[in-house]
Amino acid sequence: MNEEVGRALSADAITTELRAMILSGGFPIGVQLKQEALAKRFGVSRIPVREALKRLQVEGLVEHTPHQGSIVAGQTIPQLLETLDIRIGLETRALKLAIPNMQESDFRAAEEILAKYDQSDLPREWAELNLEFHLCLYRPCGLPRLLKMIEEMVRGIAMHLRALQSYRVGRKSPQSEHREILKACMARDVDLAVKLLEQHVDHTKEVLKSAA
Repeated sequence: MNEEVGRALSADAITTELRAMILSGGFPIGVQLKQEALAKRFGVSRIPVREALKRLQVEGLVEHTPHQGSIVAGQTIPQLLETLDIRIGLETRALKLAIPNMQESDFRAAEEILAKYDQSDLPREWAELNLEFHLCLYRPCGLPRLLKMIEEMVRGIAMHLRALQSYRVGRKSPQSEHREILKACMARDVDLAVKLLEQHVDHTKEVLKSAA
């Protein structure tokens, strides 16, 4: 039992480390992720490394190819657009269910995240703060599996969208939309909040289409 717990924790830690390296560009798209080399790097057996790669494959950050094994995944613009459409479905449902359960503490937490967003000059931080803000609004829905699906999907396309959000969209427009969504949530206006959220993701789709 203790061995299994230790192995699970090792896989968690390795997953977190590899995810951070991929999203930061430490492992560029197309780079081969060799289990033996990673096991040596982390000082573990191949078992937790293999588990970490499987988890990142579910998130869309890693893909398995017949000849190269695990590599850092790339996505085409049509694939990203499809993922964003799926996100709209999942996230609007989560928000709709969350709003009736929201407390003042949720609103304060969301405002604090937006304040950090305003103060950050690092585009790499914006993607993480963006995810943190949205999850803060969705958590009151009380559906952990739905929240996990949303988080994995967002992280899976974050590295592809980061440059577009940073250099084409910037920070001002998304932040303005975030505040409008939060305002609607605070007013308990479910229909408006859901509409604004859908438009928010649609704006990212428009940027992607213009880059095609």
